[in-house]
Amino acid sequence: MSIVIYTDGACSGNPGPGGWGALLKWNGHEKELSGGEAETTNNRMEMMAVIKALEAIKKSSTVTIYTDSKYVLQGATEWLEGWKARGWKSASKKPVKNQDLWEQIDSQVQRHSVTFIWVKGHAGDENNERVDKLAVDAISRA
Repeated sequence: MSIVIYTDGACSGNPGPGGWGALLKWNGHEKELSGGEAETTNNRMEMMAVIKALEAIKKSSTVTIYTDSKYVLQGATEWLEGWKARGWKSASKKPVKNQDLWEQIDSQVQRHSVTFIWVKGHAGDENNERVDKLAVDAISRA
């Protein structure tokens, strides 16, 4: 099965209360997901959107994730393998920030065939705007 996912995270203050939103689209169907935390960062909310969206997929699938987070995109496609090879240390030998969430992303990505695509945020992409609203609205429930 082929699934398209749009994800976004938002934070009121950084750190502060945050929210995340995800939109899953497959075979003419759509599902919206969102959630939040009382004390978090924007990057963690961007990552949670990816994690929760991938967790929602029950069977191994071909997944395309659209994110406006270069942190998520580069972390998942460029940095993750190196971090794991170095025992979760950055290139400068420092502990990797958000290791707990990167481990979850790594675990979820192993279940699927995932492609990450960067989309410019707040630039009129209808689905990106939709998940941004989900994330912002989730802040008030955090």
